[in-house]
Amino acid sequence: MSTRRSKPAAKAGTVSQRQLRASEMIRHALVEVMRENEIHDPALTGVSITVSEVRLSPDLKHATCFVEPLGAGVETAPVAGHESEIIKALNNHAKFLRGALGRHIDMRFTPDLRFRHDESFVAAERLNRLLDDPRVRADVYVSPFKDEEDGSPQVAPGAIGPAGKS
Repeated sequence: MSTRRSKPAAKAGTVSQRQLRASEMIRHALVEVMRENEIHDPALTGVSITVSEVRLSPDLKHATCFVEPLGAGVETAPVAGHESEIIKALNNHAKFLRGALGRHIDMRFTPDLRFRHDESFVAAERLNRLLDDPRVRADVYVSPFKDEEDGSPQVAPGAIGPAGKS
């Protein structure tokens, strides 16, 4: 009978330290590759791309790269509305980028690359618009005036701030 204990199984959805380190290394190297190499594609001409995150599969063989074209959230920018074309062009050139990436990283296996549009910037902008809404501000606003009875600041129910201490 063996007294050796087996390692507990990782929970679904958890990411190992190894995956995190490798994905950050790939993200930095991918930025360098995209900066150094000219990709001849009309959809990518003159477009600056932000690589915001890289997620690796547990076996480190597949990488999902979340990218945002610079200026995509600005309606007057030339790339506005063309995000899907840019992502498609990046996916078309994924093998070339993978080959160039392999020369920049020291890994046993260079992962396959898949590019996706990073929706977190859109979500953050939506959240900022919600917080700027006057109705929401009324719920979180802390009045600077003191209550006449006990001298404490007046606070809206559920308010966030030093007086509400939420």
